[in-house]
Amino acid sequence: MLTRYAPSPTGHLHLGHVVNAIYVWGLARAAGGRVLLRMEDHDRIRCRPEFESSILEDLAWLGFEPDEGLHPLVRQSDRGDEYRDALDRLRSAYHVYACECSRKHIAGERYDGFCRDRRLTDASGRGLRVRIDEGVEAFDDLLLGAMTQEPARQCGDLLLRDRDGNWTYQFAVTVDDLMQGITDVIRGEDLSSSTGRQLRLRQMLGGSSRLRFAHHPLIRKPGGEKLSKSAADTGVRQLRQSGLTAADVIGRAAAAVGLIGQFRPVAAHEVAELFAARIPNPESRVPA
Repeated sequence: MLTRYAPSPTGHLHLGHVVNAIYVWGLARAAGGRVLLRMEDHDRIRCRPEFESSILEDLAWLGFEPDEGLHPLVRQSDRGDEYRDALDRLRSAYHVYACECSRKHIAGERYDGFCRDRRLTDASGRGLRVRIDEGVEAFDDLLLGAMTQEPARQCGDLLLRDRDGNWTYQFAVTVDDLMQGITDVIRGEDLSSSTGRQLRLRQMLGGSSRLRFAHHPLIRKPGGEKLSKSAADTGVRQLRQSGLTAADVIGRAAAAVGLIGQFRPVAAHEVAELFAARIPNPESRVPA
């Protein structure tokens, strides 16, 4: 089992990121697996070096130590050659085309294929998409159960590179997971809708093995919104400055999503114990 912890350096860590770390390290350690650290800094506009530094510092303070990807640090911004090679593989077998549609034109999550047959040149200010055919993707989620998704109906043709020249999350993460040998993706339930399209793209890129998934609950604000990096009241740095210990912060995050019945300090090396009795070993599951 090889999973990954993959923050985006667009802000400081908050309790929601701690929840993800608990699930990633907890499930990996309970199964005897390994954790790869990956900085998902594909967005060159929003990502900043100071956020990367603070994320690494907070992870070390919390006690979450990756097995791979730290020395040297794995960054998506260093992987342009790999993404270009993957794009070339898609071009050789599938319909990849330039698209000049803006978010305003799309007005929703699903792209209607407006530029698919316009034969636009791959020029500055235009994105790149790949045609996604009809079909169902089925997968077994460790936490959410059996699921089916239809990428062509959910998102339409998938954006690979945006109009600013940035590789997209969906494309970069799929290429990375495939090339880095990731076997298990453990992430928040807000990303569950991305699973079918990423599985389809993985197949189109030649991936023969199936990923296993676990989409965990999120900490929600009173109004139901998930936490954001701007939520200073739950920021790890602010909690550190208030005098809480690392075990206090981890315990607070675990209690917030029901992993423990009431707050108690939990050290990073203890998180596997939160899963050993209640969640089956991921290696025992039959891949979808």
